[in-house]
Amino acid sequence: MAAAERTGEADGGERAVKIACRNVWKVYGPKAESYFPDGDGRSDDPDALVARLREDGLIPAAADVSFDVRAGEIFVIMGLSGSGKSTIVRCLSRLVEPTAGEILLDGENLLRMDAKALTDLRRHKMGMVFQNFGLLPHLTVLENVAFPLKVQGVGEEERRAKALEMIELVGLDGRDQAFPRQLSGGQQQRVGIARSLCVDPELWFLDEPFSALDPLIRRQMQDEFVRLQTMLHKTIVFITHDFLEALKIADRIAIMKDGRVVQIGRPSEIVLNPATDYVREFTEDVPMVRVITVADVMERGEAAADGAPEVTPEMTLEAILPHFADADSPLTVLDRTGAAVGRVTPKRVLRALAEHGEAPARGDEREPA
Repeated sequence: MAAAERTGEADGGERAVKIACRNVWKVYGPKAESYFPDGDGRSDDPDALVARLREDGLIPAAADVSFDVRAGEIFVIMGLSGSGKSTIVRCLSRLVEPTAGEILLDGENLLRMDAKALTDLRRHKMGMVFQNFGLLPHLTVLENVAFPLKVQGVGEEERRAKALEMIELVGLDGRDQAFPRQLSGGQQQRVGIARSLCVDPELWFLDEPFSALDPLIRRQMQDEFVRLQTMLHKTIVFITHDFLEALKIADRIAIMKDGRVVQIGRPSEIVLNPATDYVREFTEDVPMVRVITVADVMERGEAAADGAPEVTPEMTLEAILPHFADADSPLTVLDRTGAAVGRVTPKRVLRALAEHGEAPARGDEREPA
């Protein structure tokens, strides 16, 4: 399913910014704050400041990080180990205290919140899922899922009903009285997801939640995650080092290296137009059929013939290739209102794949009239 379809974004519309990083730094070492006298993290030359910090023996784990996450968006942050991706997601929730910069939630700077307001925010507006499942072994599935509501002071009957609802949502109905040791890894992670959703968070942070799972279970959990987002439309920051995982779930991706964001864009933008050699190497093994979309290859304007199969701009070439298995006639492209906005032909598809090394160019590439 295309990202825009999951989020319900309207054609041509842009969702409001839910949470934003502005020049965020996390520097480990003595007197790190002294390098940022104004506290806002702004620097005329961030590269020079990073070099100076390292020369002085400090570690800039996150350096001048800025991005916006829109309401209902899955924003994926990627990078190799040590790139700063987990540091920055912890800064967003202030589990790690940023050294400088701003983190704005609906326009309010979280770094100015006192401890009580921050605790209240985490309890009511944030959900978090981490690689290690973090379940309490002496509690049942039901008790684990209901635990955040218990912390909030919600009554027993209400939290039980809400927990059972979340357990059913993640496909574990009937296992509410099981203990974590009686569950598989995938089931335990489903409990973690249900627990994080129990407070109905506005923001959902997931830090490599599926990386400890076996490949088959991991794919199943990715499918489950996409299904849940289709229903819930949460604002999500998702950390991973797996580009294929990012392709499956992301609306937009930020690539990090050495604490810096080096590129932000839609998956197809990053793969087709890498900003640096690092990004190019990071994405070089990605199958183009999973990246290139109808919007990248379509002819805008004239639709295909009446009765032609219909596709949408967000669909990948992988999704539309079966249409060409038994016929080589063009497909009609429909926008979100159902209006025909163009067509896509087999030659356009082949040309796009050939340009990126995944298909041979075949004969004359001129388009039919």
